[in-house]
Amino acid sequence: MRLFPKQIDFFELFDKAASNVTRGASLLVSLVENFDNVAARAKEIYEVEQEGDMLTHDIMKKLHKTFITPIDREDLYALASRLDDVIDLIWSAVDRMTVFKIKETTKEAISMSKDLLTTTEVINRAIGKLKEKNYAHVQELCIEINRLENKIDRVFRDALGKLFDEIKDPILVIKWKEIYELLEDASDRCEDVANILEAIVLKHA
Repeated sequence: MRLFPKQIDFFELFDKAASNVTRGASLLVSLVENFDNVAARAKEIYEVEQEGDMLTHDIMKKLHKTFITPIDREDLYALASRLDDVIDLIWSAVDRMTVFKIKETTKEAISMSKDLLTTTEVINRAIGKLKEKNYAHVQELCIEINRLENKIDRVFRDALGKLFDEIKDPILVIKWKEIYELLEDASDRCEDVANILEAIVLKHA
């Protein structure tokens, strides 16, 4: 029996989780830009979501077994949960597209998805800078995440206005409203990630 267990690299685990989220966002963009082979593309995103669940479970399990962590335990829990929320919401939006039998995409869905992908890429970089203890850069990246969230929120508002003004089919309005809301919720969870990262920085800077 080892008296001192092997040190767990939580930063590596979070890097994997963030990279998985980015992969899901990238597949989302590919789906809404092309909107072909929707069932196959949706299945691929579902597999990424399942991988996210496994990564989150692994992080939580290791947190329970680790006495000393590089960052406050509650912050690591929160970070893992919010990252998992992002990929869950991406999958939920895609799932609605398949369940609702959406036939074609919209400019707004493409715009929100592209900005969401950019946001996840910034999160990836921020987690890398956190590992390097480059706290000033982490804060700069968090500001960028907040800017992108505001941009997605504006597109979301415009998209809702366009739905009610231009779409005559009330059922289609309901369908797209729910999809847009899920994409906007994913962006909100990205902002939560930024807030957690900023809180970590303030504790350790």
